[in-house]
Amino acid sequence: MRRFTTKLASGPIHYGWVVAGVAFFTLLVAAGVRNAPTVLLVPLEHEFGWSATTVSLPVSFGLLLYGLVGPFSAGLIDRFGFRAVMLSALFLMTLGFGLTPLVARPWQLLLLWGLLTGTGTGLAAMVMGALVASRWFFTRRGLVVGLLTASAAAGQLVFVKPLDILSSALGWRSAVLIACVLPVIMVPIVALLMRDHPEDLGLARYGAMGPAEERTAPLANPMGAVLAALGHAVRSRDFWLLSLSFFVCGGSTIGLVGTHFIAACFDHGIARGTAATLFVAMGVCNIVGTMASGWLSDRFDSRYLLFWYYFLRGISLLFLPTAFDFSMRGLALFGLFYGLDWIATVPPTVRLTANIFGARQAGMVYGWITVVHQLGSSLAASGAALLRDWRGDYSGAFLVAGALCFGAALLVLRVGTASRDAMPLVAAEAEGD
Repeated sequence: MRRFTTKLASGPIHYGWVVAGVAFFTLLVAAGVRNAPTVLLVPLEHEFGWSATTVSLPVSFGLLLYGLVGPFSAGLIDRFGFRAVMLSALFLMTLGFGLTPLVARPWQLLLLWGLLTGTGTGLAAMVMGALVASRWFFTRRGLVVGLLTASAAAGQLVFVKPLDILSSALGWRSAVLIACVLPVIMVPIVALLMRDHPEDLGLARYGAMGPAEERTAPLANPMGAVLAALGHAVRSRDFWLLSLSFFVCGGSTIGLVGTHFIAACFDHGIARGTAATLFVAMGVCNIVGTMASGWLSDRFDSRYLLFWYYFLRGISLLFLPTAFDFSMRGLALFGLFYGLDWIATVPPTVRLTANIFGARQAGMVYGWITVVHQLGSSLAASGAALLRDWRGDYSGAFLVAGALCFGAALLVLRVGTASRDAMPLVAAEAEGD
C-alpha cells in the first residue's frame, strides 16, 4: 500500500490533487447523507402520522452536532491524521443512516439522524476541506476550497434525486439501504490513498518553491488546542462578524432550503419527484457557483465577494414565495440564482479566516465559525417547521431569512476594518496565488 502511494507521488501529478480528490468524494458522501432527510420527510410524515416539527427535530439536532463536532474534527485530524478521522466518519454515517429503516419511534430517529449521522458528518465537514487546502497547497488554495465545497452540491446530485427515484420504486427503506453502499465504497479508497502531509512523501506543498518543509509536530492535546483557539478567537471582533454572517448563511441554506424546499413544493401541489429534480438542478448551479467563488477568492477581496453573495441570496429568498405562484418558471428562476449562490460564501470565509488567524489555527477557528453556522441551520430547520405547522406554509420563514441575508451583507464589509489587521488582511488576499 505504501509502495503504491509512493509511486503515485513520484508521477507527473502532484499528490496533493489525489488527496483533494479523496477528500472531495468523502465530503460528497457526507453531504449526501446530510441532505438525504429532505427526501424522507414527507414519507415519514405520511407513514407514521408525525408532524413536520417531529420529523424535522432530528434533522435540526443533527445539523447542530455537525457544527459542534467540526472544530474538534480539526484537532483530531492534527493528532490522529486524516485517514483515521475520515474512516470514523464513514462508519458513523453508515450506521446512523443505514439503521433508519428500523425506526418506529421519533426518539430513534433522533438517535440515528441526530447523534450518529450528525457526529459522522461533523467529522467529515468543510473544516477537513480547509485543512487539506492549507496543508497540501501553497497556490490555488481558493480554487481547492471551492472544489471541496462543491462536494456538498455534488452530494445533492448523487443522493437526492436517485434516493427519490428509488424511494418511489422500491419504498424508502430499500432506497436507504442501497444509498449506504456509497460510504462503504469510500472506506478502502480512504484507507489506501489518504495521507496527512506532503512531507510524508518527501514533497513540498503544491506550488511551493524549494524542498519539502519541516513537518509541524502534532498537537499533544487536540481538545485543549481547539478550546484554546476558541479562547483566542472570541477576543477578535472579526471572529464575531464572520460567525454572525455564517449564522445567517447556515439558516438560509442547509437549515431552511436544504431541509424544507421539497416539502414546501409539495405544499404548493408540486410532485415530490419534480421538487427533487429542482433541488438537484440547484445542486448543479451550486457546483458552478462554488467553484467560481473559489477562483474569485484567489483574485478579489473576499469581503466584497461575501457582500454580493449575501445580498443576492436575500433577493432570491424574498422572491421564493412569489415564485410558487408562477409554478415551474418561477421556481426555475429561483433555482438558478439561489443555486449559484448557495454555498459560494465558504471559500471567501475560509480565506478570510486563514488571513486573520494564521494557517496553524485556521482550521480550528473556522471550525468554531462553522459551529455558529450550524446553530443557524439547526434553528432554521426547527423554526421553519414550527412556522409551517402554525401558519400552514413556509412563506414567513423564507421572508425572514431573506431579510437576515441583507444584514449579513452589511456585516461582512466590516471584517478587518478599524484594526491593525486591516491592511495585512487586504494584502494577504494575494498571498499564495
